[in-house]
Amino acid sequence: MKIERAIISGGGTGGHIFPAIAIADEIKRRNPDAEILFVGANGKMEMEKVPEAGYKIEGLEIVGLKRKLALSNFVLPFKIIKSVLKARKIVKKFKPQVVVGVGGYASGPTLKAASMLKFPTALQEQNAFAGKTNKLLSKKAKVICVAYDGLERFFPGANIVLTGNPTRKDMVETTGKEQEGYDFYGFDPSKKTILFIGGSLGARTLNESVVHQLDALKASGAQVLWQCGKLYFDKLTDELKGVDLGTIKMVQFIKRMDLAYAISDVVISRAGAISVSELCLVQKPTILVPSPNVAEDHQTKNAMALVEKNAAILIKDIEAKEELISSALELLENDYACDGLRKNIAALGKPNATQEIVNELEKIAKA
Repeated sequence: MKIERAIISGGGTGGHIFPAIAIADEIKRRNPDAEILFVGANGKMEMEKVPEAGYKIEGLEIVGLKRKLALSNFVLPFKIIKSVLKARKIVKKFKPQVVVGVGGYASGPTLKAASMLKFPTALQEQNAFAGKTNKLLSKKAKVICVAYDGLERFFPGANIVLTGNPTRKDMVETTGKEQEGYDFYGFDPSKKTILFIGGSLGARTLNESVVHQLDALKASGAQVLWQCGKLYFDKLTDELKGVDLGTIKMVQFIKRMDLAYAISDVVISRAGAISVSELCLVQKPTILVPSPNVAEDHQTKNAMALVEKNAAILIKDIEAKEELISSALELLENDYACDGLRKNIAALGKPNATQEIVNELEKIAKA
């Protein structure tokens, strides 16, 4: 059934927001007259990014549970009740054919309210290890779209569909863009290139690894495109003032990710679900350094899903400062290892994930 009205809920990070927008875009591609409403958490990134993408969004006063003892934990139950009541009003008024949760604080109250009102709900679980909220919501969901095998241990098996994660097409279309990439970043096509990506805010461990082994990187002659992130750019600029970086280019944020991927011979990345899905599509030899600062250590589980199929190399965060650069330089010079990683990671790519997710949504949409 063609979707004419849908609610998409969740956010908090780009890893939740951009897949949500990709789903919305695919619904609109199939039905330009479709009305799509997002429901997010006030004060979170989605309240800015969703309107920038051209969609309406309503905000809930919902926050997460702090791991440490904090005053906000005592008021959390009241915020949850208030958010469910507001979400109930939103859903009742909008009358969606389907409500989709993509993870993040707002998806819990929104999908709970939709289920109470008998609107069909769907989950899009991005990680190899399901979060507590999605495990609870899955009991009422009509379909659960997942990116990894083996999630039957978290969700009702009959409702699981292996679709992969939605990715932004403009990020992963790299074919024939190599020369444009070398020109854009001012790099030499005759030299090999390492790409460091730690997310838009940055990854402290990746940055410390580069600084710690700066001399080894420079001596290798490799080109390095180093996204250090918004949180660390000013500090690193001061720290490296007057230092000759040679063929190392440090940037706060990579605006043309497609060109960065196109020129990369080895990619070093955190193991967020969407980053991993993008890397499977661009088919690059990859070293993953999972962040230890995430719920349920889900980045390690994401990384292991690739490592177990010889599709990526994993280096623990605690070992990265000493081992990451030497491992990257060793891989860069090992054509046989690179070819094997390239072939194996390509087999895990799901280029039609967004279309398959919307196919599932159309199956459960309320008439």
